[in-house]
Amino acid sequence: MNRRNFISKAVPVSLLPMFIGGFSVKAYGRSSFLETLVSAATETDRVFVLIQLNGGNDGLNTVIPLSEYTNLAKARANILIPETKVLKMNASTGLHPSLSGMMDLYSNGKLSVIQSVGYPNPNFSHFRATDIWLTASDSDQYVTNGWLGRYLNEEYPSFPNNYPNTVMPDPLAIQIGSTISPGLQGPTVSMGMTITDPTKFYQLVTGTVDPAPNTPAGHELTFIRQVAQQSQQYATVIKSAAAKANNLSSIYPASPDNSLGDQLKVVARLIAGGLKTRIYVVSLGGFDTHSNQVVLGTPETGTHATLMNRLSKGISAFQDDLKLLGVEDRVIGMTFSEFGRRIISNASGGTDHGAAAPLIVFGKKVNPGIIGSNPIIPSTATAKDNLPMQYDFRSVYASILKDWFGVPQTELETVLLKNFQSLPIISAPTSVRNNEITPTEIVLYQNYPNPFNPSTRIRFTSNGEYILLKVYDSLGREIQTLVEGTYSSGDHEIVFNGTSLPSGTYYCRLQQGSSVQIKSMTLLK
Repeated sequence: MNRRNFISKAVPVSLLPMFIGGFSVKAYGRSSFLETLVSAATETDRVFVLIQLNGGNDGLNTVIPLSEYTNLAKARANILIPETKVLKMNASTGLHPSLSGMMDLYSNGKLSVIQSVGYPNPNFSHFRATDIWLTASDSDQYVTNGWLGRYLNEEYPSFPNNYPNTVMPDPLAIQIGSTISPGLQGPTVSMGMTITDPTKFYQLVTGTVDPAPNTPAGHELTFIRQVAQQSQQYATVIKSAAAKANNLSSIYPASPDNSLGDQLKVVARLIAGGLKTRIYVVSLGGFDTHSNQVVLGTPETGTHATLMNRLSKGISAFQDDLKLLGVEDRVIGMTFSEFGRRIISNASGGTDHGAAAPLIVFGKKVNPGIIGSNPIIPSTATAKDNLPMQYDFRSVYASILKDWFGVPQTELETVLLKNFQSLPIISAPTSVRNNEITPTEIVLYQNYPNPFNPSTRIRFTSNGEYILLKVYDSLGREIQTLVEGTYSSGDHEIVFNGTSLPSGTYYCRLQQGSSVQIKSMTLLK
């Protein structure tokens, strides 16, 4: 079999990996995601970096609610970070001691924490929960394309025809990893390309390939690798971008100690090199900490502390590099994990799959601070208790799409499948907001009586805008919508009846505009 026949029969050129410094790159050049970015209706040089924390990060040991520390000590005494070790963001909230680099970003106005991010009726399967986050679907809704893919399809509906072109010669999205994220899946085809690891990235840049044995088969393998490098649509532009910039930060962790740092190092170099790619996806694994999450007796050390250290060092070095390279005004990043962990720890020194958890957005253009309040920790938490959701994760997506990329409201509802509240995450947002009225503070009062059986009164203050009042159980399941619609300004009261419900802790969530308040209620029968 000659080389041409061998290649055509054995390895489709469009899927062959190319190598950029340790990362092999698979380019799906005709994807709708790439097409969307190429023919983008909205001109922007802004970049969004998505950091996926695989396994379900323990949010309560990441962003620590010091105001709830007494109840936390009851629920997770064997893994709780000592209060004296916590890095204090303010008097009531702090960060894991291994997040010193991210604490510096917070102190310098480059980091925002959104408290208790989740969704109604959470799923505790890694695969299904990840799918929900990447597709932006409801928990009982199955969608085959991703939120970023839909965004790009709305912006560039003609993709993949006639791309790449002189207007957009670059990849629309790049994921560093072996497979393309479902979040980058368009309505018909995948819209990104992958770089499987940093080593392959540098091989592409330097024009080298992995060595093959000096045998006939080895010679064929070498030839295939060379053809793969030469045939990729985007190899040339990626090499060109990489050649134009070098990493300048001296605080990147040494490779291979921190895979996240290695990935972000590549991303920084490509951004500074002028690549027009808008979306980058990277990841850090190991967060499924069912056991041995901490070292017994020194809970500020151990598996989770190591992960926090890698996350913090990777992000802080990346931000430092962006600043030194002169591109930090153009880039924001966001962390997410498929779910948080339960309030109460287990007997194995770990935590089990939970629901809501904090989400972190970083960059020079974020509004620094903490959005939301500390989660409520019951004084008698059980193994079934989860953190109540304050903010739907799709509200974070909506805010980034609207205020970072300038996506109009009508398009947002198509991309995210329904309407979600916007949050003040981005400073000086792209969207025009001068005519918007800043809502006055809403108030959700403690229900009375509490505990109650079987009914209780819930009083709240409206500012005259659309309002949503719902009740959830301790697992995060939606129990009842009490109020949905526009209420006149002033105080209102409604009765919640728990006749058909079992005894337990329930959460009342009030949402109006970007404001959310939550109160816990106890039903005793």
